[in-house]
Amino acid sequence: MLLKDKSVVIMGAGSGVGRAASLIFARNGAKLICADVVRARVDETVALVTGEGFPAQAVTCDVSNVDQVNAAVQAAVDAYGRLDVIYNNVGISSNKAGGGPPPGFMDIDDAEYDRLADVNFRGMFYGCRAAIRQFLKQDDGEGVIVNTGSVAGMVGWGGTLYGATKAAGIQLTRGLAIEFASKGIRVNTVCPAGMITNFGQAEGATREITPELEARYGQQHPLGRPIAPEDTANAALFLASDQARNITGVALPVDGGYVAA
Repeated sequence: MLLKDKSVVIMGAGSGVGRAASLIFARNGAKLICADVVRARVDETVALVTGEGFPAQAVTCDVSNVDQVNAAVQAAVDAYGRLDVIYNNVGISSNKAGGGPPPGFMDIDDAEYDRLADVNFRGMFYGCRAAIRQFLKQDDGEGVIVNTGSVAGMVGWGGTLYGATKAAGIQLTRGLAIEFASKGIRVNTVCPAGMITNFGQAEGATREITPELEARYGQQHPLGRPIAPEDTANAALFLASDQARNITGVALPVDGGYVAA
């Protein structure tokens, strides 16, 4: 019960890490607002959470739309009286990758730049700002932000533009952690390596997990295992909880040793 009675917004809750986090956070006592741009998927997530007897509501949210991000935070306040945690689990890869290797820098046009920057950085910025605005309104002023980054923001891996947007998110995390430390607001980032999710697939597509795919992803990491969505969600749970009450400004790799190697 690491998040007992905490009011939590989870972005990108419709699949992958967001769905895993929704279930794990709820089982640890959180009251959830589950947000995703694909309403059918987030409805499925909420059905799984409420089916286990835990409180959760679904909202439709495009994180690059400031009004929708603000509305997701307000939904938590309306439902539960306050906001304690926001998990900005946001991120897309290049649609030019098609599930394969990332495109070269010179193959990325302005529209593709805008798309990645709008979600991977602007969406995180909007989520952090909306949460901090609400935290500062509350009596204690405290709150927790967890962002989803990537090891691609720490080392040269995963494509130049994608890595740059994730590195920007890590620096946003550090800056906010210092600026708002005196208010009791903590800000951290989890940085997964190669996860087998629907990330990087065409809109609405579901990736089939095969032994061959698991082996290929596992080979990327010294521990020899692919990163499961639950691995990243469990790290986010720790950072969101009071177990991490003295941890802020951290980019935590969940990478099977990739960055160390």
